[in-house]
Amino acid sequence: MNNKNNMLIDFYELTMGQAYFNQGMENKKACFDLFYRRCPDKASFALAGNVQSAVEFLRDFKFEKDEIEYLRSLNLFTEDYLDYLSTIKFTGDVYAVQDGSVTFPNEPILTIVAPIIEAQIVETKLLTILNRSSLVTSKANRIVRSAQGRAVMEFGTRRAHGESSANEGALDAYIGGAVGTACTMTGMQFGVPVLGTMAHSFIQSFDNEYEAFKAYALSFPDKATFLVDTYDTLGSGVPNAIKVAKEILEPMGKKLAGIRIDSGDLAYLSKQARKMFDEAGMYDTKICVSNSLDEYLISELLKQGAPIDTFGVGENLITAKSEPVFGGVYKLTALENEKGALVPKIKISDNIEKVTNPGFKDIIRLYDKDGKILTDVVKLYGEKIPKGPINIKDPNSTWKYTTVTDYTPVKIKKKMMENGKIIYDFKTPEEKREFVAKQIETLKEENLRLTNAQTISISLSPRLAELKERLLAEHHKANIKETIENPFAVEENHFKN
Repeated sequence: MNNKNNMLIDFYELTMGQAYFNQGMENKKACFDLFYRRCPDKASFALAGNVQSAVEFLRDFKFEKDEIEYLRSLNLFTEDYLDYLSTIKFTGDVYAVQDGSVTFPNEPILTIVAPIIEAQIVETKLLTILNRSSLVTSKANRIVRSAQGRAVMEFGTRRAHGESSANEGALDAYIGGAVGTACTMTGMQFGVPVLGTMAHSFIQSFDNEYEAFKAYALSFPDKATFLVDTYDTLGSGVPNAIKVAKEILEPMGKKLAGIRIDSGDLAYLSKQARKMFDEAGMYDTKICVSNSLDEYLISELLKQGAPIDTFGVGENLITAKSEPVFGGVYKLTALENEKGALVPKIKISDNIEKVTNPGFKDIIRLYDKDGKILTDVVKLYGEKIPKGPINIKDPNSTWKYTTVTDYTPVKIKKKMMENGKIIYDFKTPEEKREFVAKQIETLKEENLRLTNAQTISISLSPRLAELKERLLAEHHKANIKETIENPFAVEENHFKN
């Protein structure tokens, strides 16, 4: 991974760092959680993506000389602070879920415990990595599930938002369940299977469609797949594909692997093409379709009985076009005191969904007797979950709860870095892909619906729920006291929130 983009930092992280430094706080440890508040596409879950790159970025983080010189040229920072930045490296601990893990809103995907400046100035880069990757991995999996066991290929390279989004997005799509990608760079760098045959320009480069198919068949007799919609899908494309199969491939002892349809009424054309191939005795010839597909269109095609074997999905996957923002956030949840203890911190807002869960936290996932997820219990680190019945409380409405009695608890966050060093063995892309498939099996059909999915609410442990309520009460009490002493306090506090 190229970490030359260490300066991908929101500027206020550097100015806050100067203020921390001026106060002698550079060695004070802080705890930050990275989480999201809402699932994209109104889904019931999201898949955590590219945690590995986030951790590797932290391991390699440092400022180069030219970067320090740029900061110096702004005439805003002290020389002592710039000297500090010139030698800074990430020395903290990282706790996170595995790549491909099923996650739910408001639970920490990744937690950092590190000196406060170190933890603060990596915020933006961590969010850019995990936001995009989690979004694309989740979108890819939705599309793959909509195909109901049929292969989905990632075709979005040219529509991606830049080189890294194309390359790493294709990897995310593969981990999410796609069978491969059109992006050759992803194949070379990550070992993802690369796929593709021809464009319309190839057909147009020959005197006629038959000659184009013949040339390709002679070059790739074992994997000949023809694009049949350049001129007339049913009038010339499919007939010419059959003709080349009979006249060129079959005498060589080969079969036509398939065709691709990239325009028109995909349901009707695929049905007619299947009929034509079957009548020619070409029962093994596969039909692939592309052209602005997404999970909803794929689902509709299959409902209509379209005999499609594979789907090539581009822009709607690689850009997560239906909802292109993941919305992950990075919030302070605890700060070290004079005695070296992490003191819980809470962010309070008039918007209830923006009130954070305080403290250094862990996640315990509860499975039912069939191995399906009941809930995730977010708890304080080191807190033991009591045996026996557990009340699942809504984090935003703790008076609402249901009780579960038959469950298996599993800790899902792993310690991945200690004192700035990686202590976790990351999986290969293929292993991550297999892990995603197993994670999906832990969800009920109701949770996997493309529309009106049944949500799974996380639960706060008894101690965490009590801590949150106490901090909220203390804040409320302080507001009341300030209001009595200062008649303008209500308006002031409104703007503070």
